[in-house]
Amino acid sequence: MPQTTVQMLQTHPRPTTLFDQGTLAECIDACFECAQVCTACADACLGEGEHLPHLVHCITLNADCADICAATGRVLSRLTLPDQSVLRAQLQACLAACSACAVECEGHARDMNMQHCAACAESCRRCEQACQALLGSLKA
Repeated sequence: MPQTTVQMLQTHPRPTTLFDQGTLAECIDACFECAQVCTACADACLGEGEHLPHLVHCITLNADCADICAATGRVLSRLTLPDQSVLRAQLQACLAACSACAVECEGHARDMNMQHCAACAESCRRCEQACQALLGSLKA
């Protein structure tokens, strides 16, 4: 886990008591990585030439997932008086977006041997797992 995120969480004047800080840092980093990878995958799909008509749904899911992951990373980074219901809803939205994008990209990786989709699916699954772990650690 990158130390910058951990350092930021540890030095915040109002550290969160809702989550384990290590699990939170992992989720924040997974969200931002997934946002970048999904953006790059959408761009790679645009460059696929004759396959482009078959990739429109994938590109849309990549863009949606990138936006939702980036928003989730930003929301999770705000530690001053967070609202549990907002955090829970945001994490659930991120889980749904990552799952849908991973399924789509796994199909293209398998059926059309698109390695950028394979990398994207892996990143989406990591983010999905990190969000699930964070949801599971949400203290009541």
